[in-house]
Amino acid sequence: MSLFIKSHSNIFTLKSEVTLPMSTSKAWDFFSSPNNLSKITPAEMNFLITSGPPKKAYAGQIISYKVNVLKYFRLNWVTEITQVEFEQYFIDEQRFGPYKMWHHEHLFKPVDANNCKMTDIVSYKLPYGLLGKLGHKLFIKKQLMSIFEYRTQQIKSLEIS
Repeated sequence: MSLFIKSHSNIFTLKSEVTLPMSTSKAWDFFSSPNNLSKITPAEMNFLITSGPPKKAYAGQIISYKVNVLKYFRLNWVTEITQVEFEQYFIDEQRFGPYKMWHHEHLFKPVDANNCKMTDIVSYKLPYGLLGKLGHKLFIKKQLMSIFEYRTQQIKSLEIS
């Protein structure tokens, strides 16, 4: 697993790369279904989809959630799936939520018949200027890294068929 965050032009970019022990088709089936998000999100975030039973990702899809960003701070988050290329990538963007900007690319590439390389690229900008930057340094960066590390552990332990 490769995971890092870099900063550029007041935007942060998190990049996570992991080789999954499954075909690209199986990885796509799992990740393109919003129903599976709760399986790979830390329990303390209390992740809940509020927009009804979601379908597989499609361009224009709006999904709303409730999520704990801090232990006792629950908020609404709305994303839109803006682009989908079957078994290659999909992109979600925040419409309302905790970030000033959130653009998440989910990329899938076959390694061989039984393994898939999944790359996540999340570009985000925080609100509140210097206060947002301080929050990033103190806890947001650590929280995002922890979420993606947890996600990788969960993916590798799940029996996806």
